[in-house]
Amino acid sequence: MNQAVASLSIGERVSKAMLTRTVFTLHPFGLSVPISDTILTSWIVIAVIFLLGLVATRRLKEVPSKPQVLLEAFIGFINKTAEDNLGHHWREFAAFLGSIFTFLLIANLAPIVTPVGGFGFEPPFVIKPLTRDINITAAFAVIVIVVTIASSLRVKNPGGFLKSLVSPVPLMLPFNLLEYIIKPFSLAMRLFGNMLAAFILMQLIEAIVPVIIPPIFSLYFDLFDGLIQAVVFSFLSTIYIAEAIE
Repeated sequence: MNQAVASLSIGERVSKAMLTRTVFTLHPFGLSVPISDTILTSWIVIAVIFLLGLVATRRLKEVPSKPQVLLEAFIGFINKTAEDNLGHHWREFAAFLGSIFTFLLIANLAPIVTPVGGFGFEPPFVIKPLTRDINITAAFAVIVIVVTIASSLRVKNPGGFLKSLVSPVPLMLPFNLLEYIIKPFSLAMRLFGNMLAAFILMQLIEAIVPVIIPPIFSLYFDLFDGLIQAVVFSFLSTIYIAEAIE
């Protein structure tokens, strides 16, 4: 009986943690627009990126300070990755890909600042990973595929783009068209599935083993896994654009 109650309480805790809730509702032009916790958190992430950009670029020096060295190393990593995969077109896409990576990185790592619960202790605040919401990952995937198609049209011209759809033989047309559905679906579901699974596992660990273990596993599920997923999504986006414009 006790085990059944415990299992039920754990299930309820995980189910509650997975839900997105409406924080407040806006009423522009008489409409009702609910603002969920994931939308609110995304606004906060955007504000953090904006403020970090202002602070980091406010006083750049020819002899860089340690923060400037880290900033230049980060930008250099983004530029080098774009250049290696996109050739002479890399400058056109480096800022876009860097923005996606930065947003996902901060969004995925944000939960690590949430205090770990356990033994009846409820954290004063909880930051859940944005990408546990399929709407967020789907939006990013759609943005990537739109940029991919637009880039192919601009670089190859409409004629070249249409020709690529029937390459290497006209029989490949439906399969090449299907790729533009499969790619964003794959991007969205890969990021969503990995982040949601890590989030659920952390909730289970905190419920079952509420001491010592959760902070250790948090280093992997909240830190390492979040970093890896941001890298994978950005890298696949780079590859898709490279394939479209080559």
